[in-house]
Amino acid sequence: MRTTTRLRQMLNAPGIIVAPGAYDGFSARLVEAAGFKAVYMTGAGTAASHLGQPDLGLATLTEMANHAGHLASCVSLPVIADADTGYGNVLNVVRTVREYEKAGVAGLHIEDQVAPKKCGHIAGKQVIPTEEFCDKIRAASEYRTDPDFVIIARTDARAVTGLDDAIDRGNRYAAAGADVIFFEAPQTEDEIRRVAREIKAPLLANMVIGGKTPAVPVSELERMGFKMVIFPAVCMAAAVPAMEKSLAYLKEHGTDWQPGPVLAPMDIFRRVGFDWWHGIEEKFAGR
Repeated sequence: MRTTTRLRQMLNAPGIIVAPGAYDGFSARLVEAAGFKAVYMTGAGTAASHLGQPDLGLATLTEMANHAGHLASCVSLPVIADADTGYGNVLNVVRTVREYEKAGVAGLHIEDQVAPKKCGHIAGKQVIPTEEFCDKIRAASEYRTDPDFVIIARTDARAVTGLDDAIDRGNRYAAAGADVIFFEAPQTEDEIRRVAREIKAPLLANMVIGGKTPAVPVSELERMGFKMVIFPAVCMAAAVPAMEKSLAYLKEHGTDWQPGPVLAPMDIFRRVGFDWWHGIEEKFAGR
C-alpha cells in the first residue's frame, strides 16, 4: 500500500497520529525503530543539518524535496514534510506538490508567511493576505496527482494579526481544500483549546521544545480533538548536546573513549540496515 494511502487511512481512523521529527535518514530510521507510525521531516532540522543554516527560508525547493526523498527512501513509514511557503505563487506551489509527490512523501505542509519565511517560534514574521493563501491551497489540492496525498495548511497569523484572524484563516483554508490545519504557535493551553473548538477541520499540533506553545501531552491533545501532533526537535535537541559533550571530551582528553556504554561501528551500521544488505551479499556470495 502506498504511504499516501496509509496516511489517509490514519487520518480517517480513530486516534491521533504522532510524528516525531527527523532531520536526516539516520534519525528517520530511529523514529521507525522506536515504533512510531509516521515521521515528520523538520524544515528547521533540514536547514541546520543539510545546510548548516538557521530556519529563515534559506533552503530551496530542490534542496528540501531532495532531502524529503532521502528520508522517505530510508523508512517504510508515511513521511510528512515541511514545504515552507510553497516557494512562490500558485504555480510554484503546484510544482512543489508534484516534486514532493515524486520524492515519495505522504503529505506536506505549506504556510501563509511572507517569503522568506521564519521559524514559527521566533519574532518578525509576516503573513500574506488570506485569499492569496486560499488560492495556494486550492492549487495544491486540485493539482496533486495522487488524491491521497495530504495537503496541510499552516497559519502563522497568531503572532501577526491575532488569534481571531488566525482561527478564521484556519477555517477558510479548510474550506479551500486543506486536509489538515496546522495552527502554529498558540501561546497558552486555553488558546489551544479554543483552536480545537473553533476550527472545523482535522488539526495538527506542533510541540516545539522551548517554543511559544506550552507542552501538552499527546493524550490531552487527542482529548481536545487534535488529529496529528509533530515533535520537530525531538531528535535534534537530543543529538546536539550529546555531540557537543563528546567533542568537548575529545578536546580535553585526547580520546573519544568516554566512560559508559560504547556504540561500536557495527551497532551504528545495524541501525541503518546492515543486516538487510549483508543478507543480499550472502545470498549471491560464491555464485
